[in-house]
Amino acid sequence: MGGRDRRAKEGAGFWADEKAGFWSGAGTGRGAGHRLGRPTGRRLVRFLPAVVIIVGVVFDLVTPARITAAPLFAAAPLVAAPFYPAIGTLLVAIVSLCAELSLHLYIDSTLDPAALTELLTVVVVSVLAMYINGVVRRSGQRLASARIIAETAQRAVLPRPAERIGGLRIAARYEAAQEGAFIGGDLFAVQDTPYGVRLVVGDVRGKGLEAVEAVAVVIGSFREAAEQESSLEGVAQRLERALRREGTRRDGLDVFEGFTTAVLAEIPHGENVVRLLNRGHPEPLLMCENGAVRMLAPTDPALPLGMSDLGAWPDRAEEAAYPDGATLLFYTDGLTEARDNRGAFYVPRERLDGRIFHGPDDLLQALIDDVRVHTGGTGSQDDMALLAVSRPIEGQLDWRRAMPAFP
Repeated sequence: MGGRDRRAKEGAGFWADEKAGFWSGAGTGRGAGHRLGRPTGRRLVRFLPAVVIIVGVVFDLVTPARITAAPLFAAAPLVAAPFYPAIGTLLVAIVSLCAELSLHLYIDSTLDPAALTELLTVVVVSVLAMYINGVVRRSGQRLASARIIAETAQRAVLPRPAERIGGLRIAARYEAAQEGAFIGGDLFAVQDTPYGVRLVVGDVRGKGLEAVEAVAVVIGSFREAAEQESSLEGVAQRLERALRREGTRRDGLDVFEGFTTAVLAEIPHGENVVRLLNRGHPEPLLMCENGAVRMLAPTDPALPLGMSDLGAWPDRAEEAAYPDGATLLFYTDGLTEARDNRGAFYVPRERLDGRIFHGPDDLLQALIDDVRVHTGGTGSQDDMALLAVSRPIEGQLDWRRAMPAFP
């Protein structure tokens, strides 16, 4: 029985490894093509129990009577447990038991103590497989419920803006670094106001629920201030005060080191300009109609929001030309901190220079795909928020739709 026990353990180990690989690859996202969870891998896994049983039958028939394939018959329902429904797992268990019993009837060893032990082993492992199947199904239901709750929270805290706001074309994406996560400390918001289309893109220090709470504070304060304040400077000061109030009710480092990098923008109605106020955030890019890319860096760098205790000076919005057909790209540092296998950072200005896109959504999708190529399929190690704002022109050429985003 020592050899049979060892083989049974190996079969169980195989099931455990495959189960872990399957659940770690559930869903879509970065690197999903290399996981067992993609549809092709899932279909192949479904054939494994039948393959294990067939191999067990052939192995038992071609080997001497003292060598048994019982571990393979015991492993088959374990392999089926995480991937099959309850009825499927039960059928695999029944087929395994029938195969084991038929082989013993064939060699006339049904009443042999070793044979009875092997049959009992298959029965016990089959019962265990049914239990595991139930646990996996309940876990899957809880995971699906958690994902629905996370998606709902994301829509509530970080709603995706409309595709058109104030005559501008808008696209936004949030790419979480951790698989299965939906929202972290990165944020964006766009709002049409009496002063023009105003937007904010930012990155809250920290992770987890506290970062999400800070995101809610920033976005809530921005939406109120954007309607009421006549200048970007006034909006920035409102956000500063809101974050300072939020910091006073927190414990630990957030009392002293809580901050948010952010860039505020205002695009007045009927004017081909954009006003920017940057508080320690990565500089946005202006992509012209001809593919030229220009970085909109602030003249006087400023501290992030929430750090007024370290120094105070008046905010100063800066104005730049924003012609028809141009696109503004705002992003968080998850984009610029993405590295390739040699440790080289992703430089969006260099990668986008000379490229032409049909619209802001095509731009963001091409950018996300290019980051995955740059990192070898792993994606950025930090959350990444992207916001593209395009000023459309009449009669924009449709041939852009066919142009490749990246070679």
